[in-house]
Amino acid sequence: MSEPKTSIVVTPGRVGLDDLAQVLAGAAVVLDSSFWPRVEAAAAIVAEAARAEAPAYGINTGFGKLASKRIPASQTELLQRNLIVSHCCGVGPPTPEPIVRLMMALKIISLGRGASGVRREIIEQLQDMLARGVCPLVPQQGSVGASGDLAPLAHMAAVMIGEGQALVGERVVPGLEALAAAGLSPLTLGPKEGLALINGTQFSAAYAVSGLLRAHGLASATLVTGAMSVDAAMASTVPFRPEIQQLRGHPGQIAAAAALTALLAGSDIRNSHLEGDERVQDPYCLRCQPQVAGATLDLLMQAAQTLIIEANAVTDNPLVLVETGQIVSGGNFHAEPVAFAADQIALAISEIGAISERRIATLVDPALNFGLPPFLTPEPGINSGFMIAEVTAAALYAENKQRASACSIDSTPTSANQEDHVSMAAHAARRLSDMADNLATILGIELLVAAQGIGLRAPHSTSPALAAVVAMLREGVPALGADRYMASDVGKATALVAAGALPAAAISVLKNNPFPKLVERGHLS
Repeated sequence: MSEPKTSIVVTPGRVGLDDLAQVLAGAAVVLDSSFWPRVEAAAAIVAEAARAEAPAYGINTGFGKLASKRIPASQTELLQRNLIVSHCCGVGPPTPEPIVRLMMALKIISLGRGASGVRREIIEQLQDMLARGVCPLVPQQGSVGASGDLAPLAHMAAVMIGEGQALVGERVVPGLEALAAAGLSPLTLGPKEGLALINGTQFSAAYAVSGLLRAHGLASATLVTGAMSVDAAMASTVPFRPEIQQLRGHPGQIAAAAALTALLAGSDIRNSHLEGDERVQDPYCLRCQPQVAGATLDLLMQAAQTLIIEANAVTDNPLVLVETGQIVSGGNFHAEPVAFAADQIALAISEIGAISERRIATLVDPALNFGLPPFLTPEPGINSGFMIAEVTAAALYAENKQRASACSIDSTPTSANQEDHVSMAAHAARRLSDMADNLATILGIELLVAAQGIGLRAPHSTSPALAAVVAMLREGVPALGADRYMASDVGKATALVAAGALPAAAISVLKNNPFPKLVERGHLS
């Protein structure tokens, strides 16, 4: 089992994207100790309700459509165990370990609010599993995003009680064996504890947060590849002037234009065609970058606000109101906010790829690329150059466009019509991983094509910031002369994009973008 890189204290209600990013990178989490009294107070209220004669949903009754079935106190433990194992119905490939870890951390944060009625031991078990590298095997499919992410969270909870399966290194082992290897013992669930573990949006939210962070990194990268395409095409930088952006006022657009301007500052290519340029206006894919990239940044801002709230939320049912001692039923498990946020992120990813693909197509087309050779090969005809790299970008963009259709507008009744409207947040969020992979490749292809175009503008050179990006690329991918096996070139360029190397190699391209403020702990009051 791999050891976490670090451990962070999480304060429910004040957890930021920076905390969640650290968990994705391998950090363990520990609940802020000031929350333990509230956790214990809520658990005492549930324990009292379990001993009482009055029915209390999920405590001394069955679940869902079986809520009218009374369960005697002697069968409370069996009720909770049966709930977990019966709900382990997930299918499909395993969820990636970073997502599972984030799901567990989000569950700790939610339970730590002290409104779920679980004992301290439940939260501590999750903390210990994270700290000691116990990663439940959670199939990706099986949640409709309402009544909680029931199946995925059940697979997580199963390992806590010594059931299910977990990853130990590269091996899949029984949950009990995984706990033993980490020096942990299985728990016996008390009243409501199984229900509190599987009610909630943490599976969907974990995928959505991961997708959000990846999308923002790719939105940063597209400003670098887009700036490179501007120079490769000998396009104008006038559309990036701040006066134009201020007249519209969108903060993302203002930030994107400022980043493009900074990236292109000092370009000899640009200076070489300031006079005598016959083109009055460039194609939209070059000229409208601030408007498109800026709109995606603003959309990601909105999604981030939703997901930060969700990360700090209590999303199980019923809830324990410590102040009044009441246990009340509600619908916080419904993941509609997460589904909407995931749909927004999908739109942003799709549109970033759409305009990038058009820039690639412009640069390889001799009718549009302002004097560059067809497909950017020095000897077209015998060589095909970047002809099919552009086709690959088009194929990936088409996939993303199809995947960007809204998932949140779909619903299907479940649980004998008791749960008759669902959010579909789980697969709305899951698709973001594949879409981000596709987008990273599209931007990798633009990186290759734009760098080739810049090289063909010699003796004129690009800006110092973009020259640093080209130099970084050329460490692993030489300029294209005669045709060669290109898949490895695409893979290397994609890896640079996916790793976030482009903005780091150039400048802080989003220094004026308000998005980073959202990752600060305590941003939301």
